[in-house]
Amino acid sequence: MSTGIAIVVFVVAYLLIATERVPKTAAALGGAGVVLGLGVVGSEDAFYSAETGVDWDVVFLLLGMMIIVGILRRTGVFEYVAIWAAKRARGSPVRVMVLLVLITAVASAFLDNVTTVLLIAPVTLLVCERLDINPVPFLLAEVFASNIGGAATLIGDPPNIIIGSRAGLTFNDFLVHMAPIVLVELVVFTLILPWLFRGSFTVAPDKAAGVMELNEREAIQDTRLLVKCGLVLAAVLTAFVGHSVFHVEPSVVALLGAGVLVLISRVPPRHYLDSVEWETLLFFAGLFVMIGALVKTGVIGDLASVVTDATGGDALLAVMLILFVSALLSGVIDNIPYVATMSPLVLDLSHSIENPEHAQALWWSLALGADFGGNMTAIGASANVVVLGIAARAGSPISFWEFTRKGVVVTAITVVVAAPYLWLRYFVLG
Repeated sequence: MSTGIAIVVFVVAYLLIATERVPKTAAALGGAGVVLGLGVVGSEDAFYSAETGVDWDVVFLLLGMMIIVGILRRTGVFEYVAIWAAKRARGSPVRVMVLLVLITAVASAFLDNVTTVLLIAPVTLLVCERLDINPVPFLLAEVFASNIGGAATLIGDPPNIIIGSRAGLTFNDFLVHMAPIVLVELVVFTLILPWLFRGSFTVAPDKAAGVMELNEREAIQDTRLLVKCGLVLAAVLTAFVGHSVFHVEPSVVALLGAGVLVLISRVPPRHYLDSVEWETLLFFAGLFVMIGALVKTGVIGDLASVVTDATGGDALLAVMLILFVSALLSGVIDNIPYVATMSPLVLDLSHSIENPEHAQALWWSLALGADFGGNMTAIGASANVVVLGIAARAGSPISFWEFTRKGVVVTAITVVVAAPYLWLRYFVLG
């Protein structure tokens, strides 16, 4: 009975999230309330268990970084960098796109990709307005770059945070295993930009000259605050990288960094608390409770057995299956709930593989498939939804199918490039 309830509740919530019939946070919290109310899981399972409960490391890592970025936003540094890039491109739309894509990808690796697109998109609209060109291709290119760049680190993309927590992978693990392929993917993506958005780069000479008149220095609103933010952010990133030395969890580092910055910046609470995406954090909490119900009732374990049987214990086949299935499903359904669902399954599956390198490759295939698959459709990743909202408010709406036509191409190329990387690194050279 409990198993049936857990499955039905999860499927219904998933469909509501995918179809956007109700807000995804309401669907997740509603589903969590049902499994708690019907006794499928109890408070011990939901709030204190490492296997079936809310993953507080994920929630507090996101909270800490959101506060830090909320304060950093007030300095105007992101606007400065974007305008600087546009001027260095001398008004050439192709060069502007390439520079903004690179800035977005790098920023998304060290901040979460949702925050990055929130900060870069408004400036992109300003530059495109000055050039009198359609901003849609630029916004699409940036969101694709954010999902690619965010795959490089533990904190760059929410699915990575979930994977890192479930698999016990550190910030350095992601840098060593994910950053190399992300750099390759970014080069490939940059090279295909002129072809992918062909016909979008015509600009009048006088408009290009107008961009050169923008003064990036005017974007910096508080130099002293920028210095303080820079010092704290550098310390936080150093602690992330030195996790194996300091033995302090990234969630604790993020919260400590946020606390220190709040103290030394003296920014009023309303300014940085407004930047915290409370709905996202509550969505995570509800989702973890529903996933916990599936774990407790044995559904995840049964699925892992099915996958193990389907692959016949072949680690390479399992890695490739997870990569391509993850890319497909993450494109159809938001990659956050998908990874939250798959993580316990991959954990069980990894226990059946003797070679540690091959077992860990399962996690990297899940991360690559989910992160790159998030580019497939408008609902594949949270950053996609944010950009569509910004574009609509700016009077340049992006349709679901316009996004999907480009997103399918980007996803297909990035996943195809990732497959030989996994094979070579973990099965040939590993």
